[in-house]
Amino acid sequence: MEQTILIALVSVAGGVVAALAYQNYLKRKSPIDKGTSKETKNLDVNAREILLEAKDEAFRIKKEAEEEVRKIRSESLALESKIAAKEENLERKLTEIDNKEHSLDGKSEEIEKTRNELVTKLEKVAGITREEAKKLILESTESHLKEEVAKKIKEAEEQIKKDADEKAKQIIVDAMTHGATDYVAEYTTTTIKLPDEEMKGRIIGKEGRNVKSFESATGVDVDLDDPGIIRLSSFDGERREIAKTVLERMMADGRIHPQRIEEVTERVQKEFEKIRRDEGEKLAREAGVYNLPLEILDTLGKFKWRFSYGQNLWLHTLEETKIGIALARELGADANIVRLGCLLHDVGKVFTPEQEGTHVQVGADFLKKFDLDPKVVAAVEEHHMDKPFSSVESAVVWVADAISGSRPGARRESIEEYIRRVKEIENIASSFQGVEKSFAISAGREVRVIVIPEQIDDATATKMAHDIAEKIEKSVTYPGQVKVVVLRETRAEAIAK
Repeated sequence: MEQTILIALVSVAGGVVAALAYQNYLKRKSPIDKGTSKETKNLDVNAREILLEAKDEAFRIKKEAEEEVRKIRSESLALESKIAAKEENLERKLTEIDNKEHSLDGKSEEIEKTRNELVTKLEKVAGITREEAKKLILESTESHLKEEVAKKIKEAEEQIKKDADEKAKQIIVDAMTHGATDYVAEYTTTTIKLPDEEMKGRIIGKEGRNVKSFESATGVDVDLDDPGIIRLSSFDGERREIAKTVLERMMADGRIHPQRIEEVTERVQKEFEKIRRDEGEKLAREAGVYNLPLEILDTLGKFKWRFSYGQNLWLHTLEETKIGIALARELGADANIVRLGCLLHDVGKVFTPEQEGTHVQVGADFLKKFDLDPKVVAAVEEHHMDKPFSSVESAVVWVADAISGSRPGARRESIEEYIRRVKEIENIASSFQGVEKSFAISAGREVRVIVIPEQIDDATATKMAHDIAEKIEKSVTYPGQVKVVVLRETRAEAIAK
């Protein structure tokens, strides 16, 4: 405000100064110039008017400024008075706070003194020191907390187990839905419908030479007992399929004789190699695997006509692969390792029982010839738990195989049939002279024979193992192979008296 007043005063002063300067100028002019110039007179009049107006304006501004100054000074005095009153009030409150602090300090000291006196009296009454009491309290608290913690841990474990069981069930169910396939139970026979009884006679031939030639060329048994049909029987699915194709072609052609049977059989067998590879490629493609060696594809193609307890290997492998991939994704395992492990886990069944060894070992040895990931070969070696699992992927392959093989309807063998086979193996082993006990283990894949050492020596034990294995091979139908182990134990006993 004071700055505004000052600017106004300066402006007015400037106008006054200008008017006075101009008036002095006119006085210094000559009289002649004054009388002769009309314009000069007008200017003189204007100057006087400006001078008067400036004086009036200056007086007005000065008066207003003085009023404003008085007003500001009055407000400042009032504000200073309020501030002084507040400062005085603040000082009084600070003094009160200091007094209260001193009072509290005194009371705290008094409380601490009283507490110490009470603790001392308590120690005398209880007969223990403060440290001992503190230790007892801590031990009591710790014991109580241990019980609470153990209880909480147990509740948490039970809840986690419950949640884990539910999650595991859900994972398995989801995996099984991924592996669901249309499945029809397979048997060891193939039936072909005949157009008429005349065709049956032509197939038999004179004195049965045609049917004998057919059985010899194809390796299957022909059953002609039922009217209107021919039943082809063989444990080898490929042979039955080849025999069926040969018979259907000859029936369509009408020419049936031993030489024609051999020609058609040879032609179909050559064509069957391509069919086998196509089936192998189809299985690998359905499983999402590509660029496998041709030898492996040919082996996978044989799955189409191989069965285990009535379960088709082609369908079982595809089903297991889908289940395994779903499980691997849920568990965060390597899905590609699981995919190949599931696809190739049963390749050894194609080579047994012709090759010695279990289908697990035979299959692993076969795969080692190719440049495959060692984890895939390990999954094949461990899918029957013959070895400890070396990775999560191996465990997933085993679980997927168990789910596919043990689900209801997957395999036909009943528990009664399984027990009968195991008992039969044990009975064969026990029938040999000198055998004390025999036990079939590993689901009937191994039999252990304990002999009487006084009757059987080491050389005889070796021969007995061979004889038992030979008799089991001739008398019992079983998957894979059965290992015979003869145990001869010599004990020496004495009694000290």
